[in-house]
Amino acid sequence: MTLRIADARRHPRRRPDAGARLGGVKRVLVVDDDPTVSEVVAGYLDRAGFAVDLAADGPAAVARAAAEPPDLVVLDLMLPGLDGLEVCRRIRENGPLPVIMLTARGDEEDRILGLEVGADDYVTKPFSPRELVLRVESVLRRAGALAADRAAPAEPWLRAGPLALNPHARRATRHGAELALTIREFDLLEFFLRNPGQATSREELMRRVWGWEFGDLSTVTVHVRRLREKIEHDPAHPRLISTVWGRGYRFDPPPADGADDGA
Repeated sequence: MTLRIADARRHPRRRPDAGARLGGVKRVLVVDDDPTVSEVVAGYLDRAGFAVDLAADGPAAVARAAAEPPDLVVLDLMLPGLDGLEVCRRIRENGPLPVIMLTARGDEEDRILGLEVGADDYVTKPFSPRELVLRVESVLRRAGALAADRAAPAEPWLRAGPLALNPHARRATRHGAELALTIREFDLLEFFLRNPGQATSREELMRRVWGWEFGDLSTVTVHVRRLREKIEHDPAHPRLISTVWGRGYRFDPPPADGADDGA
């Protein structure tokens, strides 16, 4: 059993308003080769007002997503046929699609790989089905907010030294070169550019960037480290995103010529 037994035995009441809060009934594709996990997760999602499809292996997941595109995928990392990383790559080839990765391992590199191929969140087994439903709702709300942002009038570029970011076009550059950022890395950089010189805790970053009131704070740590690797001249000695011991992180804008970032 890969779920928390106490949670799996409870039977939550259906919440028919969940779909309305997210802009209509949302379709979730659950991909896991463990039928117990699939059935319990599907039951909780159904009671929360979601339409649920199931797939038990990688090829079936890719085929199902192509035949009837879901609004979000709950995707196990370890799958027969194709692993979760390859499934994530393939289903996102035709455009952005929110993905929550499930992994039985707590290794940081697994989480990083999932996030880098486009997963928006991850949950480590054993997990609470109730928590997973909340994560699904949070990711879908965030995806809806991004869609609304893209439909809104274009904002001017945000600039700090060699860095420039266009919130509307979802583009970021360093010294004019395009930065290859994941969704969350982009959101994190945008937050820092909008709040220069402000020390922000990991808990606050999780609330304001991820939109979560709970979660594994190491997610924030991993994203800050990955963002540093893409924007810092020397990530081992960061000068743009500083660690404020006992508080969190602070973005220190360099001069406009970028001289202080080591470039």
